Amino acid sequence: MNAPAPRLFSSLLHAQRVWDTELPHFDPATAPPSPLPLFHAWFADAVAAGQPEPHAMTLATADADGLPDVRTLLLHGADERGFHFASHTTSAKGHQLAARPYAALGFYWPALGRQVRVRGPVLRCTPAESHADLHARSTGALAAALTGSQSEVVESVDTLHRTADAAWERAQAEPDAEAPTWTRYVVEPAEAEFFQGDARRRHIRLRYRPTGSGTEGGAWTRELLWP
Repeated sequence: MNAPAPRLFSSLLHAQRVWDTELPHFDPATAPPSPLPLFHAWFADAVAAGQPEPHAMTLATADADGLPDVRTLLLHGADERGFHFASHTTSAKGHQLAARPYAALGFYWPALGRQVRVRGPVLRCTPAESHADLHARSTGALAAALTGSQSEVVESVDTLHRTADAAWERAQAEPDAEAPTWTRYVVEPAEAEFFQGDARRRHIRLRYRPTGSGTEGGAWTRELLWP
């Protein structure tokens, strides 16, 4: 792999354009009283706009020293309980969430110039929900879960391939195989922010904060923020 020289990298970086397409208009006065319907609508818009992998999101947690950690993974659901994802309890994020059950999520849909940010406490779903989550996914997802060594050091690429191949074979032979550490989590939104970009930098930022129970059945305060 040939990396560009620092000067070339800088030129490449500063030559990149942002939002060279017409962006949608968003009037915050027309936004629904709670964030879930707006998220569903924006997600559908992202899919319709051809946004690749619109269900990809960043998940930020904190480690034992309180230092931030972040990675990209997939959204598994968004309902009145919150925003769902899954991982192993033995992974780095699993350990971090066990010690500090609070997280932030970020979605970015550049095709529309939109972002959604969510943060709040993280709850573990039931074992039955976690099992159903795993077996609703692909053979490859089950195979990855069956390796059960996420975030651990692996001695070589050959070891990685052998283990992954064996897990794939097992997933095909045993589609109902258990992965005991696989767990579905839900982020209960204590705050949700919707960002609509504007080519003239008149970005719209609308923040929702719960005034009651913090669920979709409760009341929410809407606030317009300076970009």
